[in-house]
Amino acid sequence: MARRTLKGGAMLAPLPPALVSVGTEERANLITIGWTGITATIPPSTYISVRPERFSHRLLMENGEFVIHLASEDLAPAVDFCGMYTGEKVDKFEKCALTKAKSTYVSCPTVEECPVAIECRVREVKNMGSHDVFFADILGVSVDEKLFDENGKIHLEWAHLIAYMHGEYFALGKKIGKFGYSATKSEKGGVKGKVASHKTKKPSSRSAPEKTLSKTKKAHRKGERK
Repeated sequence: MARRTLKGGAMLAPLPPALVSVGTEERANLITIGWTGITATIPPSTYISVRPERFSHRLLMENGEFVIHLASEDLAPAVDFCGMYTGEKVDKFEKCALTKAKSTYVSCPTVEECPVAIECRVREVKNMGSHDVFFADILGVSVDEKLFDENGKIHLEWAHLIAYMHGEYFALGKKIGKFGYSATKSEKGGVKGKVASHKTKKPSSRSAPEKTLSKTKKAHRKGERK
């Protein structure tokens, strides 16, 4: 394929546009975070990257706890709003009609409307340039009961989670496989035929796909906002 080389930049995508609660129930704020992920499985740990000038940064330094929420499609406007306005002047829970629920392990609230909430306690803060990275232990996870089947398996696909790519929000697409499926035998071609299947497929169209959710302003194409 023909490639174009660009300067180094924050091109990793897709990412979860996480709605993160900070502070305490009495003094809580919501911040939209794109720069987040898993750092280790054992012990379960994560991180969020926040600019030092943000109001939420101050609350994080004071309290040392946060809750990462995965958002569904219907919460996309709230996710975008919480990334555009500062909690120093706006009560984002009230403006977005979001409900504060008591968390199990931390003092900052859980957003009741979010299908998945990951409760975290900060272990270390490290400056990486424009952002401070808050490394944290995952203390517990709460999940909407509706996402469990009769056997207790979690179906996150039922939550209709959203993704963030280069300043835009998208709905997730269809399932194309599961972990380990490339190593299972198939009737045609076996393992080799499966992992090399991209060689036989017709090249996909380079035209832009239809957008499924609203486009954000260019000025807010950042990994975290306010």
